[in-house]
Order: sequence, then C-alpha cells, then structure tokens
Amino acid sequence: MNSSGHILIIDDEASLRQSLARILQGAGFEVTTAENSEQAFAYIHSTRFDLVFMDLRMPGIPGLEALKTIHASYPALPVVLFTAQPDVNSAVEALRNGATDYLLKPLKPQAIIERAQGIIASQQKEKRKQEIMGQIETLQAELKSLNGGGTGPLPPLNINSNRFLKRGALALDTHKRCLIINERTINIPPTSFDYLLVLARHSPKVVGYQTLVAEAQGYQADTHEAQELSKWHIHQLRQAIEEDTHNPSFLINVRGMGYRLVAD
Repeated sequence: MNSSGHILIIDDEASLRQSLARILQGAGFEVTTAENSEQAFAYIHSTRFDLVFMDLRMPGIPGLEALKTIHASYPALPVVLFTAQPDVNSAVEALRNGATDYLLKPLKPQAIIERAQGIIASQQKEKRKQEIMGQIETLQAELKSLNGGGTGPLPPLNINSNRFLKRGALALDTHKRCLIINERTINIPPTSFDYLLVLARHSPKVVGYQTLVAEAQGYQADTHEAQELSKWHIHQLRQAIEEDTHNPSFLINVRGMGYRLVAD
C-alpha cells in the first residue's frame, strides 16, 4: 500500500474511472474503483479508505443518497462529489449531508491531485493533533499522581495559544474546527470551515474568488469555477451563522470581486 493514502473512486462511466485512477496512481496513491454505489458499499465495509471521489449522478443509488449512507457509518471518511451539471441546491444539500467538497466536471488532473493531497494531509494532521493531546492528558494525569494526587492545580500548559482565531463576536476553534459565537458552538462542514478561516485571516479585507479557493481548498481554479465554488460554501456558512441569510451582516458579497468577513 502506498503511504500517500488509499482512495476509492465511484463512477458508472468506465473511462472516467480509469482516467482518475491513472492520474491518482501516478501521484502515488493507492486506488480502488467501483462502478456503482452498491459495489462501493461492499468495498468500504471491508477496506480502510482515506478518501472517496464520487459522481453525484449515477444509476441505481445516486451519489447524494450514497453520501448519506457512507457518512452515517463512517462520518470521518472524506467524500468529494463531482458533477457535470452544477446546481447550487444540490451542492448545498451535499455539504449539509457531510460532503467534504463539491467539484465541477471536467475534472482537471492537477486539481484532483492537489485536492486529494490536501484533504489527506489535513486528516493526518488532525489525527496527529488528537494523538498529541491524548499524550498530554496522560502525562498530566501521571504528573498529578506523582505529586501525591494533586494537592493544587498543575501549572497550565501553553499549548493552545494559537488555537483560536477571534474576530469580534466570532471565534474559530482551529483544533475542533468549529465556530463559537457568543459562547454558542456551531459545527460547520470541513471545507466550508476552511473558507471561513481564510476570510477571518484576511478580515475585513475582500478576498477574491480565486484566492479564496486556492487558500481554502489548495488548488487553482479559473474565475468562473472559483466563483461558483465560493458561492456554495458562502451559502452554507450563511445558513449556519447569519440571522437573516438574505441580509447578511457577517459574510458580505463584493460583486464581481469576492467576499469579506465583517465581525468587528
């Protein structure tokens, strides 16, 4: 097995499956392909995968229904959907049901490679963070025991100094990857959280569509694709944090340029 990760491709079009497999195998990934959702479910139940690429529109069980089934049993498994017929409603529904990303056909080889590398690297980084936090908790418990059960508080460990990115009433927890507004925790789909993180880092400046996609998703998109991808994720974010999505106060659209976060 290649150390880069194991990817499952689900698509009823044989030529696309084979092309994607060759592209990803050439980049060092191990690849398994499935021609429909039923075959994919059998693979997922018997094999550990790091990432799934799946067509949204397939005969039999369509991609969106397959996504719900996969996410229900394996919520930590990243799933990226792709389609030749972009639709903001289906994109938003996919993200709400656990999709990590939503890409447009025709799929660009370099973009697919970079997206796979970015998602798997992020997963590995988060897993390592959790391992380190667990080790720290174990060491703290051991230190407390060596101190005789702990007659006083242990000195705080300064491990979370960069954990929170705060902008006004908004605080982004970069460890748990969630948003906190006025002590209320809001869970956001992973890729949409990355978009919010980029906007927060640049706030209150305008972030162009292509810059937003490049920094949030790790690949270069043309202007139209970047605008469409940004629109879907901003819609998702507004649904989560805006009191009035038709009159947003946090996520502001600067027509023809991009978006900016206004939180202060």
